[in-house]
Amino acid sequence: MSEEMKYYHLKGLGIFDSLPEHIMRELLQFVKFKTVYRGEAVEYGNGAFSKIYFVVKGKIKITEGDDRGNELIKDILADGELFGDLSLDGHAPDEELAEALTANTIVGYCTTTDFKKILQSNPLLAFNFARKVSSKLKRLEDRHADLVFRDAKSRLIRFIKNWARTDGSRIGDKIILNNYLTHSDIAGFISTSRQSVNVLLNELRDSGLLYYNRKKIELNDPIIWN
Repeated sequence: MSEEMKYYHLKGLGIFDSLPEHIMRELLQFVKFKTVYRGEAVEYGNGAFSKIYFVVKGKIKITEGDDRGNELIKDILADGELFGDLSLDGHAPDEELAEALTANTIVGYCTTTDFKKILQSNPLLAFNFARKVSSKLKRLEDRHADLVFRDAKSRLIRFIKNWARTDGSRIGDKIILNNYLTHSDIAGFISTSRQSVNVLLNELRDSGLLYYNRKKIELNDPIIWN
């Protein structure tokens, strides 16, 4: 990958877009890029080798499993989101896994040691990083409230609404989503069973609110889904 392409990728990330060019050029000495294929895991590392990642293009799911093999999807990340050792203390969460959801996902990364040095010399970047982490925590708090106060159908509808806001393409009076999630993925995110997701999606389809197949989801009532 050329230096200009690396610069373009880095500049496209919200956390870096307000930095002056000379700082961006300096960052290129530390930030590396890689392509991750659908289903491929992303290793966080540990100690001096722990890493912080930036989603450049594509989708990453963050999961946690239990002793019985059940998978909880903690977050689904899109372009510009951060993951990895966000505490920057060299102790990435052992139980957490990251996996590419989309083909040819591109991530940028650097060691937490290097990233801390960069933050210390760039207050604006430190502020942007703190804001990103705060936004992530707020999103996780909202998910926790959903699990406590909403039933499975309400959680599914809210999940699809949020998905439409971040990924939806409006075509006429429809909102189109590229369907890169399995029913198991959705079930893991809203904490229900795959069978329940199948039943609830069929209910929404039969009521005329959406149409779905393996490749796409069409949302038919923008007023409901906005």
